[in-house]
Amino acid sequence: MMFRILVADDEEEIRNLLELYLTNAGYEVLEAGDGKKALEIIRSERVDLLMLDIMMPETDGFHVLQELRKFSNMPVIILSARGQEADKILGLNLGADDYIVKPFNPLEAVARVNSNIRRFTALGGTTAAGSAPKLVCGDLTLDQNSCVLLQGNRRIELSAAEYKIMTMFMENPGRVFTKNQIGEAGWGYTEGVSDNSVMVCISKLREKLSPENPNAYIRTIRGLGYRLEAKQS
Repeated sequence: MMFRILVADDEEEIRNLLELYLTNAGYEVLEAGDGKKALEIIRSERVDLLMLDIMMPETDGFHVLQELRKFSNMPVIILSARGQEADKILGLNLGADDYIVKPFNPLEAVARVNSNIRRFTALGGTTAAGSAPKLVCGDLTLDQNSCVLLQGNRRIELSAAEYKIMTMFMENPGRVFTKNQIGEAGWGYTEGVSDNSVMVCISKLREKLSPENPNAYIRTIRGLGYRLEAKQS
C-alpha cells in the first residue's frame, strides 16, 4: 500500500517542494492551501499522515488539529515558522506528534515522515495471524488493531505519540522509563525532542487517564523517569 500524506500549507512553494521529495520517497501526496480544505480532505479521503502549517487562512492549524483529534489519531507533523518553545508545547498539547520549524531541510522532513509512519504502523499493525493483541494493565485495555485505549468501558482518545508511549508502558507495566526512552517511543528519535515535550505528553496522558488524580496511573520516579502502575476499576 502506498501511504498518503496530506500537506496543508498556504505557501504553494512549500507544498510543491514537499510533494517533490515525498513523491520521490514513494508517498502519495494530497495538498490543501487552507485549514478548511484540509479538514474537508481528511473527512472525505484516506490520509495516513498530516503535515500541518499553523498560520493558514480560513482555519488555522491549531484549530484543524483540535478538530482532527476528535475523530482520528493519525500522525501529525506541524510545519511552522513559529519556533518559540510555547508554540511547540501548545502544538504537542493539542495532539501533534512532531514539530518542524521553517525553514527546514526537506530531506529531514521526509525522514521524520518515515519515522512517524513506520512507528505508527508498526505499533498499530497486524500480526502474522491477522490481528494484533490487546494489551491489558489493570483496568486499561489497549486494542492494537483499532488503536483504541479503554478504561473499563470508557474510551480514551489518544494522539499518535500518546498511543505509542502507552503501548510501551502497557507492554512493560511497573518498569521505569527515562525521558529519552519515552521520546524515542513517542516520536521515533530523541534529537530535538525536549524534556518539556515529554513532560507535556505525560501530563496530557495523566489528565486523560485520571482527571481527578493525575498521578494515579503514571508515577514520577525522581531522578529516573516514569512508570505505569496497574489500577483496578
